[in-house]
Amino acid sequence: MKTFQGKTAVLTGAASGFGLELARLAAAQGMNVVMADVQQDALDRAAEEVRGLGARVLPFRLDVSNAAQVEALGAATVEHFGVPHLVFNNAGVAFGGLIWEHSLKDWEWVVGVNLMGVAHGVRVFTPLMLEAARSNPEYQGHIVNTASMAGLLNAPNMGVYNVTKHAVVSLSETLYQDLHLVTEQVDCSVLCPYFVPTGIHESHRNRPKDSLSQAKPTPSQLVAQATSAKAVTSGKVTAQEVAQKVLDAVRDRQFYIYSHPQALGMVQKRLEDVVQGRNPSDPFEGRPDIGQQLRQALREAMR
Repeated sequence: MKTFQGKTAVLTGAASGFGLELARLAAAQGMNVVMADVQQDALDRAAEEVRGLGARVLPFRLDVSNAAQVEALGAATVEHFGVPHLVFNNAGVAFGGLIWEHSLKDWEWVVGVNLMGVAHGVRVFTPLMLEAARSNPEYQGHIVNTASMAGLLNAPNMGVYNVTKHAVVSLSETLYQDLHLVTEQVDCSVLCPYFVPTGIHESHRNRPKDSLSQAKPTPSQLVAQATSAKAVTSGKVTAQEVAQKVLDAVRDRQFYIYSHPQALGMVQKRLEDVVQGRNPSDPFEGRPDIGQQLRQALREAMR
């Protein structure tokens, strides 16, 4: 996809972080922008800003874990702008803690947003894009799913998050292969960011009340929250820089998108463990001080 002028982009998680930066870039490229987010007040502010950049904007309050709402988003998009050319399944939440301490409600919330939100987006929009491709040989479509470096690694004390992000990488790789069986006009990518200041460490602010566990957060979950907040807020690569990488990847039909390519050394080590049948390597081998801090924090918290 070499040009974006006049095309339509759909973005979930559009009121902050990567979603908002992508919306800004889409507006600058002359695109129509469908902005979906679960937080109504933030969505209203973001949509007003993007309209101010000259874009035609359709704001849509959306819980991506709700299949019917994603289906309604697809219908509204087609009604207002026609079949979209770009779909960014970007909405996500962060949640950590020792994996056996996640409650059923925790699993349902994180899997619902991080995995099923992407699955619903693929399920709803891919058929529309394929039909547009069959009807118009000039049509070009592209889907970008937001995973994480946590989809290629398995950091401790981040169990449910890791599980969902690995699943998004798998879903995206499968989508890539499946699309290439049937068309040359619709493609896809997976975004695997590392620590970028996006506000994802504050995901709990939008957690639905009916998804809350009866129990208070466990000590390991509180440690994970503090660790995530520190890592995310101290990130040096900006969400705007990552958003530009995404648009560049769409233009170049690049599948894997990384915010921090230097982290791929850890991915290579993990894959070597798999291929050679080794036990998993120490994830803190390069930074033993961080590993020691986490062990000490967890052991003190659990006394």
